Amino acid sequence: MEARARAHGPPGEPRRIGYLFVLPAFLVYAVFALYPLLKAVYLSLFEWDGLTVGTWAGLSNYREVLTDERLRASFTHALVLMLFFAVVPLFVGLLLAAILHRATVRGLGFFRTVVFLPQVVAMVVIAVAWRRIYAPDGSINAVLRSIGLESWTRGWLGEYAFALPAVGLIGTWFESGLVTVLLLAGMGRISRDLYEAARLDGAGAVREFFAVTLPSVRGEIAVALTLTVIAALKTFDLIYMTTSGGPGHTTTVPSYEVYRQAFELGQVGLACTIGVCLTVIIFAISFVITRVGDRGAD
Repeated sequence: MEARARAHGPPGEPRRIGYLFVLPAFLVYAVFALYPLLKAVYLSLFEWDGLTVGTWAGLSNYREVLTDERLRASFTHALVLMLFFAVVPLFVGLLLAAILHRATVRGLGFFRTVVFLPQVVAMVVIAVAWRRIYAPDGSINAVLRSIGLESWTRGWLGEYAFALPAVGLIGTWFESGLVTVLLLAGMGRISRDLYEAARLDGAGAVREFFAVTLPSVRGEIAVALTLTVIAALKTFDLIYMTTSGGPGHTTTVPSYEVYRQAFELGQVGLACTIGVCLTVIIFAISFVITRVGDRGAD
């Protein structure tokens, strides 16, 4: 039996046998992900309204994405939302996770459930709730009036200067719980011996964090950034339900422009172009985050 096992080699050898194991999952992925992506790339080369016969446009749709002010602005707005969806929640999550990990907190499991709760609520429900909070007669303005700051009240989602940050703060609230739970899980795997060694060297709480905690959760930070960056770049329902891209086009984002171009303006080819550009940006940023995270882990 041992001689027969050595003759056949380990499971998955020869390599073509291993490919057969992967083939069913790859076929599903190809049908539901790769084919639609390649089809979108193909349609992006046409001027097509989704009903009549399309005409060849070449790269003109891509030139329009680069030259049209509104479309360029939508990508800029998405990058701004990345700060609120990814960068700010990362700092908030690191702070909360470090405090909860260091301190003895009773009911930590309940706290994790509470902070993670927004992730299990539909974004449409969250958007409707926050739209009410931001309304002229909503909770924020009511609090400001009650403490004598009536001059600060405003229609937060209806003003050019405040609409995008207001939407971004919803993303901060939504993503901070996810980041906190991910980082708490990572910190829970850190050996106590490392902290004891740092304390013997005279390290305080801050130095412990930068010398032990932060390097040990680089993998979790990379995962959290990847998830939150993708959420920021592909957000649609939040924008649609709160501002619909307004006021003016100060809160438009690429995913909303895909919907607008395809279903409101009948420019399916241009909508596919925006989607392809957004996919490339998401892939590039995710690739960079993953490479940097892997290098840091090494």
